[in-house]
Amino acid sequence: RLSFCLLLSACSWGWAPGGAAKPKGQGYPHMNSIRIDGDITLGGLFPVHARGAEGKACGELKKEKGIHRLEAMLFALDRINNDPDLLPNITLGARILDTCSRDTHALEQSLTFVQALIEKDSTEVRCVSGGPPIITRPERVVGVIGASASSVSIMVANILRLFK
Repeated sequence: RLSFCLLLSACSWGWAPGGAAKPKGQGYPHMNSIRIDGDITLGGLFPVHARGAEGKACGELKKEKGIHRLEAMLFALDRINNDPDLLPNITLGARILDTCSRDTHALEQSLTFVQALIEKDSTEVRCVSGGPPIITRPERVVGVIGASASSVSIMVANILRLFK
């Protein structure tokens, strides 16, 4: 599983394990993400891509400060989950997002981690059949690893602190 995730991170960063590849665009704001299901979900913010040019959010892949840190988190999760003595009967999952080496993008991405805490009013929403909608809530993230720069980590911590 680890080698698959490492290959995945290096070759096709837009695919999320546990789900299908999703095109970037309306309805899929987090193409540059990895999701691994688990009993407890940890968040990750890494600069996998460099800052984009000409109005683009993301640029070239960053190997040392981006991919290597992403791989380190995936490796740690894999080691913890495969050791029956560390967390017996508990599996760690992850939701890892790309900051694209931009503080504003990191802040925007960090809001993904609090979506599970925000109640959405669905009283006016009805299915075509007339029944109530089935709304799946995002996983609750219990902690976040990253961001790469202290200044970004402080800003993200301030946002996340509002939601405890």
